Amino acid sequence: MEKKITLSLVLCLLMVSSAGLTRVVTPTRKMADHREKLQLETLIPQRFGDWQVDTSVVPLQVDPETQARLDRIYNQTLSRTYVNADGERVMLSMAYGGDQGDGMGVHRPEVCYASQGFEIKKDQFVNLGTSYGVLPVKQLLAVSGNRSEPITYWITIGDKMTRPDFQQRLQRLRYGLEGTVPDGMLVRVSTIDTDLPRAYGVQSRFVKALLDSLNTKDRARLIGTFTG
Repeated sequence: MEKKITLSLVLCLLMVSSAGLTRVVTPTRKMADHREKLQLETLIPQRFGDWQVDTSVVPLQVDPETQARLDRIYNQTLSRTYVNADGERVMLSMAYGGDQGDGMGVHRPEVCYASQGFEIKKDQFVNLGTSYGVLPVKQLLAVSGNRSEPITYWITIGDKMTRPDFQQRLQRLRYGLEGTVPDGMLVRVSTIDTDLPRAYGVQSRFVKALLDSLNTKDRARLIGTFTG
């Protein structure tokens, strides 16, 4: 415990002095260049469990300025809507970037939705239990007019799943100290619903079914090696 606390304090101090640190340690090894090439279109099946792709609902479309920023951050994006036998629909949006250094960083949904005129009325961290560990996810509620969109999302930096806050920056720093520029992924699921417990329950079942449908290697790309 004492060793972990000491390490955390050291890393915190290094983050504070990151401007000076970059002159000494400049990451040059891109993790993406040494990993199997990722293809989101084939990584995520169009049918799994009780879910299949439905083209009748389109996920949130961003304005050109926001899209230009996303194009600078991410190499690949994927947006699909799935429906199950009960008519429940879940929108899945994913984005992968090969460079998650300090100058890039994932574009968090709360920022993206706010830029589209949504009001973020709920913003909290929760633990989503799965057969592969307890995932540290974030839940939002984005509202615009009559559209109420509960959201669950998570982030991976390199091969680790991390909370999209201080831990995210800390993870980037750890890789930077090793001379590595990590890649990163953002996975977002959302529904249109005013019943929040029901919406987050549907999203949880969707995520679990998706993870169950993937092999070990592909699942690791989606949630990292987090097994907390």
